[in-house]
Parts: sequence; structure tokens; C-alpha cells
Amino acid sequence: MTCYAPMQFGDLLTFNSVNIDRFTETYSVAFYGTYLTKWPDYQTVVRHPTGVMMGYVLGKVEGNGQDWHGHVSAVTVSSCFRRVGLGEQLMKQLEDVSANVHKGYFVDLFVRRSNAVAKSMYEKLGYVVYRTVLGYYQGGNPGENAVHGRSEDALDMRKALPRNAERSVSAVIPLSKPVKPADLEWH
Repeated sequence: MTCYAPMQFGDLLTFNSVNIDRFTETYSVAFYGTYLTKWPDYQTVVRHPTGVMMGYVLGKVEGNGQDWHGHVSAVTVSSCFRRVGLGEQLMKQLEDVSANVHKGYFVDLFVRRSNAVAKSMYEKLGYVVYRTVLGYYQGGNPGENAVHGRSEDALDMRKALPRNAERSVSAVIPLSKPVKPADLEWH
């Protein structure tokens, strides 16, 4: 039976097999440490019965007023454990914390335009594309040669939470024009 548990600092020493993926962003230890200390209820790992880490979600709460929301900074599952619903369960746990603990209006995330599998999962969970962020990801499409200075657009996807059941908060109503990374409200 798989085990979902709060992420601990020691997990940073065991998640390399999960992070070895062309679509997974890997951050500095200080970045992970900030998340673990400021927003511990948002960090979850899932382990195999043998203790091997299968995946994790990294998130936070941010914004003001009706822009108060949960943000998914990373959700990833090791390639050998994909397609069994672990990513969906991790997302649902983050949504639950956002809705019930922090009383957020929505959850947002960024996904590479080329990551069709992740985009499909998010759509299945009720996320919509709010806007496109031009050149958000450096290095272009994973697998392309980053030496050429290419970048890739991100899709800013959002899902209204029960506090915004009528979707009246404008932060979940899709925009028609793309934005640049410098135009983002939260970083």
C-alpha cells in the first residue's frame, strides 16, 4: 500500500530518482527549504511500501483578497510509477489544503505548452488555461539544445475552489492575450 506523508528535509536526499525527468524542474536546496518551513502543509511525498519515493507535490499559498490561492510549484511522479493516479492524488491533496485550510479561491500552476500528458491530467481535474506566459521556461522544449537560448511558453492553468464556486473571481476567467514573465503578479 502506498503511503502519503508530509515532506521532510531528509526527503531531499532521496528524491533524485523522481526528479530525473525532462519535464521536472529541479530547484536549489534553499528553495525546497523555504517551502518546507513556510508552507509545510503543502509539501507531500508518496512512497512505495518498500520506502522508495514514488513522487511528490510542492506548493504554497499566495496572493491577497480574492487572489488568495494555492500554487503548485511542482508535482512529479517517478517514471516507473506513472499512469496509476498518483499525480492526481497529490493534486487533490494540495487542492484540499488550499480550500479547507487556507480558504483559497483557486489553485494555479504553470505547465510547459509541450507537456501534453500533464495538461491532459490537469484538464481532467477541472483546470482551464487562464493565460499563456510567453518564454516562461528557459531552454526551450525539453530535449532541444538549450545552448541556442530557446525558451518555451507556459500555460497558466487554474481551477476554481468551492469558495469561488460561481467562478465570479476574475482570476479564473481566461484571458485572451498572452503575458510576459515580467507581467506576472506572483513569482
